[in-house]
Amino acid sequence: MWIQARMYLLVALMFAIIYGIIVAFSSYMGVGSFLVYGILAGFMMLIQYLIGPSIVGWSMKVKWVSEADYPDLHRMVGKLAQAARIKKPRVGIAQIPLPNAFAYGRTQGDARVCVTDGLLNLLNPDELRAVLAHEIAHVKHRDMAIITVLSVIPMVLWFIALGTMFGGGRRHGGGAGSVALIGLGAFLLYFITNLLVLYASRIREYYADLDAVRLGSRPRFLATALYKLVYGNAQIPKESLKKVEGLKAFFVNDPSRAWNEVRELSQLDQDMSGTIEYEELLSLRSREVRVGTRDHLLEVFSTHPNMLKRIKHLSTLIDRLG
Repeated sequence: MWIQARMYLLVALMFAIIYGIIVAFSSYMGVGSFLVYGILAGFMMLIQYLIGPSIVGWSMKVKWVSEADYPDLHRMVGKLAQAARIKKPRVGIAQIPLPNAFAYGRTQGDARVCVTDGLLNLLNPDELRAVLAHEIAHVKHRDMAIITVLSVIPMVLWFIALGTMFGGGRRHGGGAGSVALIGLGAFLLYFITNLLVLYASRIREYYADLDAVRLGSRPRFLATALYKLVYGNAQIPKESLKKVEGLKAFFVNDPSRAWNEVRELSQLDQDMSGTIEYEELLSLRSREVRVGTRDHLLEVFSTHPNMLKRIKHLSTLIDRLG
């Protein structure tokens, strides 16, 4: 409930910010000026909405696969979609070296769930099902649409900042200083709302983990899958990571932070088995998680939560399924 409450409060705050800037900007410069920026931002988001899935599919080198080729994968996705009461997403294999999974699309009916070859070779069936449940949860919650809508707010503020800081005073007769001040405020709010969009993305990851458990995945299987993904991503050359840098928000974890997270997660696998056992996850629930200042800063500017905190959250869910 607290995860949902945080999301509702965040959405309310975002729209309160944009409402405030609309009132201030429109009263000073005229409604017409704001409409120009709003329409421009809306048009750019529409273009992104229409061609975004094609760009993601092309960038990830997605190959759509049939049930005959990957029966187990299709069966898992189908059962999870049925449990989530959504249409079965299209299933694909991303031909990139990074072990990971992702979901994308415009709507629930247009959703696509993809895994990489590296992921299929890394996880056992229970762990793979847990990762797929996480992605199905994103589709169920319409996270793609929510983040897209929230992203419009920083974009509007960016256009307002540009329009007022460069030439706004000349057009409105002698108020260059005041207009520039409005532009500076809009730029500051642009930076803040960008951070809030990232925060929203991190909340959605926690929520997808929670719903993956609700869909029947045991917390320890998802914790182990995340643990293995971190180590698998850490072994990928930096050159390969750079190729998917702009798309890492789609992944189950942030691959660019894998090296930092390896150090943190090494303390969880107490018996060095390569998995997070029930007892290890249970012991984590009663321990205090300490995250360094540097890791806190990295998290603030990331689309994904700190992995140690994320697995700590999973440890609080073990009473649901163990």
